Amino acid sequence: MSDTEMNELVQRTVEESLLAGPRRYTRTQVAEQSGVPEAESRRLWTALGFPATENDERDYTQLDITAVSNFRSMKVVAASDIRQQAAAARTIGQGMARLAEWQADLVLAEIRARAAAADPAVPLAERIRAATESTMAGIEQLQSYVWRRHLAAAVSRSVDEHEVGEDSMRTLAVGFADMVGFTRLTRHLHPDELSTLLEAFESTTTSAITDNGGWVIKNVGDEVMFAAETAADAARISLAIQESTMLVGGTPELRVAFAYGEVLQRFGDLYGSVVNIAARLTGVARPGNILIDDAAADALDGNPEFAIRHLRSVRVRGFNRLRPHRLRPAD
Repeated sequence: MSDTEMNELVQRTVEESLLAGPRRYTRTQVAEQSGVPEAESRRLWTALGFPATENDERDYTQLDITAVSNFRSMKVVAASDIRQQAAAARTIGQGMARLAEWQADLVLAEIRARAAAADPAVPLAERIRAATESTMAGIEQLQSYVWRRHLAAAVSRSVDEHEVGEDSMRTLAVGFADMVGFTRLTRHLHPDELSTLLEAFESTTTSAITDNGGWVIKNVGDEVMFAAETAADAARISLAIQESTMLVGGTPELRVAFAYGEVLQRFGDLYGSVVNIAARLTGVARPGNILIDDAAADALDGNPEFAIRHLRSVRVRGFNRLRPHRLRPAD
């Protein structure tokens, strides 16, 4: 069997395993069997990140029908309009798409390795099918475990809030940490060196954030955005980020800042003036320093763990007078 034929066999086997059967339904049939109007199912489908096919193309499986039905059967979803439903679908789709892009090469390599290690007396097609099923089962179990743990933590953080829903206001500390001179570095680093640098940055910052009671909102290139329930937790996170970065050789200096107050939580992300203030403070922070806003300084006032120095007001985009405060450990 040629490499091309083997690749086609692996691709076909993986697709049948993941989609739980062949593509046999048109979009019209999906709408009829799920009870969801065709226009709405099309919009949800594209919101998930998939191209909308023509009405008569058989591009869907029973798995698609079940998914649409389950999504619309959720009481909160059913009570919302199509715009809100599409926003929820888009958030899920973007998260899963990023995960899938990273996993694709890993899955294919694992399937080939397992098929090669199986009994050569067994036909290749059967070995590939068995390797695909075992690989998919392992990855699915791992993803389910990680999702359950993260969901348990998120529910625990949200359960005491007065308002619970897709869009809710919460009082949080929101911060950023970014690498100084990253753009310049990327022009001179080999791709392997750049990958190593990003891995060091993401691993050290994630550890500092989670070990001190916070959680990562997102990583964007040379910057990480994090949140914590209290200003004290955010202060410990910020100090731990700066300290841990100093211990990793070759990692650029960081600018870190956070602000404290009410934010809009929407589909796992945070919005509002508190987020904007934290971002602006990060931009004006000197390398190796930590800046905080007035509300965070007030919340930390009198805390023996921290030393705060009040600085002169600065002008930044969107804020005429923004007063930063420099945070350091008390000792």
